Amino acid sequence: MPAAIETEDLTKHYGRTVGIDGLTLQVERGEVFGFLGANGAGKTTTIRLLLDLLRPTRGRSRLNGYDSRRESLAARATVGYLPGAMPLFPELTGAGYLRYLASLETRPVDPRWRDALLRRFHLHDADLSRRMTALSHGTRRKVGIVQALMGDAPLLVLDEPTSGLDPLMIEAFAETIQELRGRGRTVFLSSHVLAEVEKLCDRIALVSGGRLVTVSALGEIRRTLPRKARIVLSAPAAPPQALRDRVADLRTSDREWTFSIVGPAGPVIETLTGVPVADFDIKTPTLEEYILGLYTRERA
Repeated sequence: MPAAIETEDLTKHYGRTVGIDGLTLQVERGEVFGFLGANGAGKTTTIRLLLDLLRPTRGRSRLNGYDSRRESLAARATVGYLPGAMPLFPELTGAGYLRYLASLETRPVDPRWRDALLRRFHLHDADLSRRMTALSHGTRRKVGIVQALMGDAPLLVLDEPTSGLDPLMIEAFAETIQELRGRGRTVFLSSHVLAEVEKLCDRIALVSGGRLVTVSALGEIRRTLPRKARIVLSAPAAPPQALRDRVADLRTSDREWTFSIVGPAGPVIETLTGVPVADFDIKTPTLEEYILGLYTRERA
């Protein structure tokens, strides 16, 4: 079975400006994949190339086995898409907007699933009866999420989906993505909200300046990143040699030691037998710290 998304040397130049350059990437079916980068890094250009809204300078991409250019309609029929900037159709109400986009689906929209999404995102008749241009940014975003998900497409491409949402709706979005993953859907998620990506995604890709920096599994990131540890002592003591051998960046004072741990903490804890430990805490690094570290190395 082909991957949900495949790109090979996908490149788009705007004259001398690099949109995306040489992107080779594979997103497996059933995974939630985070696509990260600063503003102007190439995220939206990549999405538009995948959906044949832009033509590449070179390279190619496939969605669920369909070539994005040669089989554009078939490829897009397998996708639910939420753009970063939604077209509003000012003459349409929220309800009319959803009806219009449902009419473009190649498969009938299940009204039970659509209505479940409307309830989950607190979209009431009073909201949907108003014109799209009269809705708040957050409410428009919720309508956009519903339109992207209501067709129950096998692949969801979501560009900054939670922009403008309140915390309750962000949690509703997270629950929905987890449910869709359980049903075997693939989610390609472009977001600046790294805490959201860390919570939801199986793997991430980072692009910078139009080029791919890394593709990493979140589990692997958590296993390999150093964790910061701190020990508070009830009495002055010197760190045992066994501890020194197992940690990095050890710093000591009479009543406190700090150091970094790579790998399991158990062997480190075993070295503390006989040490007057009053408190011990370990801080797991965040995805934000990992991304900032990559950017720092990229710019060095």
